[in-house]
Amino acid sequence: MFTEIFEEIGLSPNEAKIYETLLAAGEIGVADISLKANVHRRNVYDAINRLVEKGLVFRIFEKGEHQFRAVTPDKLAEVLEAKQQKLLAVMPDMRKLYNSKPLEEAAFIYKGKEGYKNYLRDMARVAEDTYFLGAKGLWFTPWVEKQYLKDYQDAMKRKNKNYYTLYDYRVKEKLPEAFKNVGGEYKILPKKYTAPGVTDVFGDYVVTFTSVDIGNVGEEVTIFVMVNPELAETYRTWFKMIWDLCPNEKK
Repeated sequence: MFTEIFEEIGLSPNEAKIYETLLAAGEIGVADISLKANVHRRNVYDAINRLVEKGLVFRIFEKGEHQFRAVTPDKLAEVLEAKQQKLLAVMPDMRKLYNSKPLEEAAFIYKGKEGYKNYLRDMARVAEDTYFLGAKGLWFTPWVEKQYLKDYQDAMKRKNKNYYTLYDYRVKEKLPEAFKNVGGEYKILPKKYTAPGVTDVFGDYVVTFTSVDIGNVGEEVTIFVMVNPELAETYRTWFKMIWDLCPNEKK
């Protein structure tokens, strides 16, 4: 039931199965753990010792075979928090190391949920004037945390940068709250120019993707990223032409 979650937060497969077995069984010995968790007895000892070291399991000393019991699952949150604090402590140095080798020219693909989140992080990290063409309110995709939009808005405000959005006409009909919540300057493309694609330009980045819905990027999205200063400037120029030709939205 919970083994996949336990593995995602850092337990090995055997540790995850054993910890879940102990949560349900209470105090049991190695033989029963092996049977219930479907883990070879030899491997149970190794996994149990690691769980004891992590503070997730404790040993009850008795005559004969020792018994083991899981610590309250609240301990898992404590373990995760400790790891996070260690990571945050070195984050400034890692960012400095990463930024020391900027991406100067490249073409690559982001895919799926995590790929889309990587793209959102790129926008907040670069934080240069941004141009959204054919925007569909994808910030409001159900599985995209609101923090991504806030991080982007905060980064743009901190660097005194602007962002301009040419919305797909359907946003006006299906997701009008996007105009206020996203902010920045915006216009709405005429209905006859409705298209399935999106193009975003920021810094030296040109990002394109398609087959997305209003307010939902989908879970299988493929995002094409091109990093090239001349290409980005070309797309910015074209965007500005469309912007100038597009009528102002009546408030």
